[in-house]
Parts: sequence; C-alpha cells; structure tokens
Amino acid sequence: MGDCATQKMRFETTPLALEAAFDGGKLTSDGGLIWLAKADEELGNLCEKIASHVPEWRKGPSIRHSLVRLVRQRVLQIACGYEDQNDSDTLRRDPLLKLVCGSLPETDGDLASQPTISRLENAPDARACLRMAEALSELYLRERSKDGAPPERILLDFDATDDPAHGDQEGAYYHGYYEEHILHPLLVFDGDTGQLITAVLRAGNTHASRGALAVLRRIVRRLREAWGEEVQIEIRADAGFAVPEIYDYCEKEGIGYTIGLISNPRLEEIAQDLLEQAKRESEEREGEKVRLVSGGSYRALSWEHARRVIYKAEVLEKGTNTRFVVTSRSDEPEELYDWYIRRGEAEGWIKDFKRALKADRLSCHRFWANQFRLILHAAAYWLMDALRRKLVEVGVRRMQLDTLRLSLIKIGGRVRQLLTKVRLHLASGHPGQRLWHCLLYTSPSPRDKRQCRLPSSA
Repeated sequence: MGDCATQKMRFETTPLALEAAFDGGKLTSDGGLIWLAKADEELGNLCEKIASHVPEWRKGPSIRHSLVRLVRQRVLQIACGYEDQNDSDTLRRDPLLKLVCGSLPETDGDLASQPTISRLENAPDARACLRMAEALSELYLRERSKDGAPPERILLDFDATDDPAHGDQEGAYYHGYYEEHILHPLLVFDGDTGQLITAVLRAGNTHASRGALAVLRRIVRRLREAWGEEVQIEIRADAGFAVPEIYDYCEKEGIGYTIGLISNPRLEEIAQDLLEQAKRESEEREGEKVRLVSGGSYRALSWEHARRVIYKAEVLEKGTNTRFVVTSRSDEPEELYDWYIRRGEAEGWIKDFKRALKADRLSCHRFWANQFRLILHAAAYWLMDALRRKLVEVGVRRMQLDTLRLSLIKIGGRVRQLLTKVRLHLASGHPGQRLWHCLLYTSPSPRDKRQCRLPSSA
C-alpha cells in the first residue's frame, strides 16, 4: 500500500462514509516543536554545545547536514517521543521539524535519514562523551544560579538504574539484582530542584557504586570552582552506594552524606529493642501500623571508625520492616529519616527520564554510541523539563513529561511557507491552547496565573 492509499471506513453513528489517506500535505503532528526549539535557545543552545564535541567523520564538499543540525534533529525527535533512528526516514520531511532545525519547510531539502543519524551516534569516542557530559554539567551550573546568586547548598541525589539489553551489545551483562542482561547507567540529580546533572553509562555487571566516587569528585570540584569553597554539598543515596570510600572522601572534604545501609545481623540486633517496642504499641492499638525511629553508633568491620546510624522499626499488616541509614547529619532521628526517604522523588525523575524520554532505548552495538545516546536523551529531558518549569512558574500544576508532551507538543497543524514568513495553523480544538497562552507570559499577574491554572482532571 502506498503512503497516500485511501482507506474507506463506515461507522454506524455517522451519516457518511469516511475516507482517510496520508495526503494532507505540509502538516505536522508536533506543533509544539517551536517551544522545544525556544527552550533550547533559552538554555544557551544546548544542542549546539553538544554538537561541538562530536567528531566530524565526513569528508569532502558533499556534506549536506551540519553536526548542529543533526544533533538538534535527533534531540527534538526524542523529545517528541520518537526514540528510534528509523523514525528519521519519515520525520525528515516534517515541515515544522525542518523549520526549527534551520531549513525552510517547502523550498529546502529534507533533514537527515536513518543511516546518517546512525553514523552520527557512532561517531563519538570516550573523550567526546566526557566533553558532552561536562557540557551538561555546565548547563546545570548556569541554570542553578541564573538568578545571579550562587546557591548556599547543593544536594546531590545519586541513583543507579537498569537499561535492558537489546541483544549482544558492548558492556551488556547479566545482573543478578535485576535478573536480566542490562547496561547500568548512573544518574545524578539535584535533590532540591530535580535538575539532571549528569548521566554516566556503565557495564551491566558493575556494582551500583562503581565509578560513583570519581563522578562525585568531578562534580564537587566543579561546584567549588564555580561557587567557592563555602558552598555546602551533600550527597543522598540508597544502599547501593554504601561503601567506605565514599564516606571517607565526604568526611575528608567536609561533604555531608546520608546513605542507606543493607541490613545485617549486627544492625538487626541494634534495632531489636525498638522493633519489640513497635510490636507492643501495634498490639495496644489493635494492629494499627506503627513506625518508630531511633539512632546510635555503629562500626562495620571495613570502617576505620564508628559512624552515626539511624534505624527504623515498623510494624505493618503484612509484617515487620527495618531500615538503616548511615549519616553525617545531626538531625533528630525521625526528622532525618523522613528527609532521607524524600529521595524517592528522584525515582520519579528517573521514571520521567526512562519512560517519557525513552532513555532506556540504548540499542546501539558500541558502548560509546550508547553513552552518546544517553546524553542525547538527557538533552531532551532538559528541554522538556525547562518547559515544565516555566509552566509551573506561572501557576500550572506540575505534570509528568509524557503528559506535558501530549498537552503541549502533540498538536496537529498545517505549515505554510509564505513570501515573508512561515505560518503555522494549529488544530482549533486542541486543549493545549491554555498552555501556549501561559508560556507567552514572562511575568504574569495573579489574574493571569489563575487563567493558566489547569483543573485537577486536566
């Protein structure tokens, strides 16, 4: 069947038969692309900064697409929900995607096809990927202090996640915890703002803490170079990062830490009295849930000295539960534990990164090609998150990025190239009109904010 083959359908509820064909002409299904391009510009042309570190593999005068255009095309496609390279074969003709990538929608040639995109992703080596990761970190530094005042405190949320393998890929190995063959990315977010600081790809058989200290050292060094030694830095992580080398480094550098601990018989013995108390209180309350939190000193055999440990004893309908955290903080036990479990917000950010931006679609064979792809997905995350932040600033409730994409980006429209301008005719009935209205306000009044606020069912 050709692209324009007509399909005929009849519905019982409509008086006339329906005919459908892909012959509408210069239409786009992603009218919100212009906001993504605007976000890239306001972030200091992120795509251009990434492209500046991509090695040029092409030679001769026949190069049709600049590296900047290729990177922008790929990042914008990912942000729109097209994670496969093959999608470029049809999207390369999308008139609005062409426009935001620097080409006129009707008179200029099409964008790059899948083979060129594939060669792009295989061009970077380890050094190039490192420079791109540094570009992401520099973006974070600029955005974190864009109000002109450096932050007094930075909270680093470290987390590892799984990326299921797509066949026989470099670095893909079986991981017992996830019970599948994976690549094993390390992600670092700002725990207060949710901004993605870096994304590092690792082999599938590595421990969660593998390379974390090296990444932490680089981040700390750059934070202090940017904002001075007085900036307070703290790390928060789960039990996968509970290794002495991280504690030792943090204590030496004056960095706060709160990290989960894997339970063991000695820790369970420490928490036993608190657990018995929780059981008694639960019985007195006729089986109600009871959670008690306390703290004490603990020294593992691999530690040079004792450290403060906070432990929770909980009685639930399904049984008892104990958890342990090692920390340098001096907060009251219950307050500290409640603060620690807020690191669960980072799991929501990872969900956005992996589900909405398809960051687990690392299907290249070469390891460094997949590291580059991870950076491309991180760039797409930054663009989408920047739009979300702008909307939140004017009173729109925070949305998951896939919801934001449906509400703001996925709008059908007709693109017309005129003599002096390009006109975009958007679907008149699309409910995302309110979000477009909100993004046009830079300093909305309270009344404007009320107009921008979405109902809870939106």
